Amino acid sequence: MDIKIYGHNEENAVREVIMSFFTNLEGISVESSLTQNDGRVLVFTKIKIGENEWEENYTQRAEDDRQIRNAIKKSAFLCAKKISKNPVPWGILTGIRPVKAAFNYFKEGYSKEEVKEVFKNEYFVSDEKTDLVLKIYEKEKEIIKNMNNSAVSLYIGIPFCPSRCVYCSFLSSSSFTKGIFQDYLNALIKEIGLVTKHISDLGKRVETIYFGGGTPTVATSSDFKRIFDALYKNIKPDGIKEITVEAGRPDTIDYEKLKTLKELGTTRIGINPQSMNDETLKTIGRHHTREDILKAFEIAREAQIPCINSDVIAGLPNETLDDFKRTLDEVISLSPENISVHTMYIKRASKLKEEITDISMDYHKEVTNMIHYAYNRLSESFYEPYYMYKQKRTVGNLENIGFSKEGFECLYNIYMMEEFQTVIGLGAGSTTKILYGDRHERFYNVKEVKEYILRLDEQISKKLVSF
Repeated sequence: MDIKIYGHNEENAVREVIMSFFTNLEGISVESSLTQNDGRVLVFTKIKIGENEWEENYTQRAEDDRQIRNAIKKSAFLCAKKISKNPVPWGILTGIRPVKAAFNYFKEGYSKEEVKEVFKNEYFVSDEKTDLVLKIYEKEKEIIKNMNNSAVSLYIGIPFCPSRCVYCSFLSSSSFTKGIFQDYLNALIKEIGLVTKHISDLGKRVETIYFGGGTPTVATSSDFKRIFDALYKNIKPDGIKEITVEAGRPDTIDYEKLKTLKELGTTRIGINPQSMNDETLKTIGRHHTREDILKAFEIAREAQIPCINSDVIAGLPNETLDDFKRTLDEVISLSPENISVHTMYIKRASKLKEEITDISMDYHKEVTNMIHYAYNRLSESFYEPYYMYKQKRTVGNLENIGFSKEGFECLYNIYMMEEFQTVIGLGAGSTTKILYGDRHERFYNVKEVKEYILRLDEQISKKLVSF
């Protein structure tokens, strides 16, 4: 896609809107121009595909940068809508945190009805999605009443996987070797020790810990004991409300490992089928089967893990609505405390992106129907939405939502997604986000494992002086 802008520098905003409508961006040319006069803006958008052209002139009062940016996005949205019949229920709300947007408006003194009006008229969000945002807002508002405002959360990254999924661009070490993993583990434990000591010296508490990846459960029971020993040397376990370990691949789960994790204080794990269709699992590069998922649930229950989350994905290659229904219905029958419904996300560096011409992605309506089925089916099964985020290349521009049985909501997900609490990232590819009132500062650990090990001291030093 080629974009030319005149009178403004919001090329990325225009791009995000156009991407909401079109899966294939090749051959699309866009012009966007802004003129301002006495508190009003006029935005002209032209989209050209082949020999065909569409135009939109949009004008409104705009008194600040946010209103000007929204006017530019509205013009692009209305122009694209003349071409594409694909529904875009999130309108021009292209950011990843719709619920945070609602929190911000309520903080400014808006009433519930006023927030609804803003979402409808300023962002072109559908009534259905607006109601969803407000429902999650009410849930999160109650949960954060018990949040420790002076505490922090930890994210611990273990970027290794048994194999690389077709839709994933994650820079993980899928070619797992014991040597490099142990080198990585030693570096990670050093970072954990120094950073948690600094947290303790500052008199701060750790409220939640989240092990992500990759697939953290490629680590052995002994590996986890070493990690937790490093954590508990400086952090009091009784002050931690929640510890999540992503055990996403059933082929990395065994009873001894989960029993060890439970004894070490783990309160929540992820067992992520994505699909219960064995053919789909082969297609997307997962090395487990439906039977492996069922066995993993048995092991987790036997190990008495208090909370299990299961991810499913709407819009996987070659799957129909009936396939998705069977997956979701079977996952619900396993009764995990959390179920996260993700919309298929085409990452730029993924194998699926490379093979996109071989996989039909022109099924926005089918995926929308999958999402509608999930919401209705989960609601009648006593699961309620408790957090949400969006990504920019999902099929149909749809959202990812975490559902939970009452009282089992993942605190880390809420704190991190809505930026309620400082999150310290440890390990390769992790992000540290330190909150200072209404602003925050980010620090990134390098993604590549070998580089992370080589530059460990530099990354630790940068973190220690930041908070």
